[in-house]
Amino acid sequence: MSEPEDFHPEEDFAALFEASTRASRFTKGQAVEGTIVGIGDEVALIDIGSKSEAVLDVAELKDDDGALEAAVGDRISAVVIDTVGGLTLSRKLVRKAASDKEVEDAYHARMPVEGVVQGVVKGGYEVKVGRSRAFCPFSQIDTVRTENPEVHVGQTYTFRITEFKDAGRNIVVSRRTVLEAEQQARAEEVRRTIVLGAVLSGRVVSVPAFGAFVDLGGGVQGLLHVSEMGWSRIADASSAVAVGDEITVKVLRVDEATQKIALGLKQLAEDPWTKVAGSYEVGQVRPGRVTRLAEFGAFVELEPGVEGLAHASTFPPSSQRGSWRRAVQVGQTGAFQVLSVDPEKKRIGVTLMPDGTTAASLAAEAADQAEATSRATVTQVAGFGSLADKLRDALKPR
Repeated sequence: MSEPEDFHPEEDFAALFEASTRASRFTKGQAVEGTIVGIGDEVALIDIGSKSEAVLDVAELKDDDGALEAAVGDRISAVVIDTVGGLTLSRKLVRKAASDKEVEDAYHARMPVEGVVQGVVKGGYEVKVGRSRAFCPFSQIDTVRTENPEVHVGQTYTFRITEFKDAGRNIVVSRRTVLEAEQQARAEEVRRTIVLGAVLSGRVVSVPAFGAFVDLGGGVQGLLHVSEMGWSRIADASSAVAVGDEITVKVLRVDEATQKIALGLKQLAEDPWTKVAGSYEVGQVRPGRVTRLAEFGAFVELEPGVEGLAHASTFPPSSQRGSWRRAVQVGQTGAFQVLSVDPEKKRIGVTLMPDGTTAASLAAEAADQAEATSRATVTQVAGFGSLADKLRDALKPR
């Protein structure tokens, strides 16, 4: 049997030898880079230039919520943790298996390592990484200031090695860089979800008088202005929300240039003005509360989210300009009669009724006036008839 014309045993042998040489040159603890070529349920296949792909636990490609952070085609850095029966990689060194060589490889590859905070020392913490001892400055243990340093003692954290000197006798680590990298990745993921009209969950981080700043995740914050907190008028944001509150908000605006995000809370509830047309009629008397005064009149809250205007002209006339202000003040409650209703423009005209006025009392007063008018009319007709006769007699020529 003849060999194919393009078969060259010397070249094929050289290729196989090269492949076996590449495979054999990887050692346990070595830092490598590779490309993800496949992701299964339990392991991912990584092409690092060896004869066959290396394997990586797929859990190391997921975030804390179990979502994949990488995809086929992505380049990653890892450390060889086993060479028996193939190459096994890890992106996070296991604390009990980290040798001095693995710690050094992790430093050069900028790979995260696990460490145990063993105690507080001058200027920071003593951290055990594998069999090595490292130092973590106070400023590098977290992204926020720690009031009580002892709270970190005994905790197992993920660190990045920032200094490796004197053959491992001088190691400095940082947890803050790991947290900031995770936060940045999370921020990029969150920003993809922040689009006009999106409904998101967040946590209130600060409450100035004009509104509340809400963390939507990954340190990405939006402003919930006090005017967007509820359909009712809110004077101070702290009366509606507090720091630490978990709330659901709607994205109202996103400024791509400044990355500013405007949020709304009231938009997730029904606008009370949608029911005004069916529940308000001219002539009705409703209780109300004066919320603010303007040059042209007083605004009156008739129900949460629905305000009417008592125009200055509806108050008793006076020769003094602006005297109507003495008849009403902010916070005052009373009975207001509806003069006009325009649901489309969200306008209701009202007038302040005298103290003690109610819808029932107005109805009774109207009935009394109608009856009195009826009696007066009959009497007046008889009177006018008698008077007319006398006038005609008086005007007759003599």
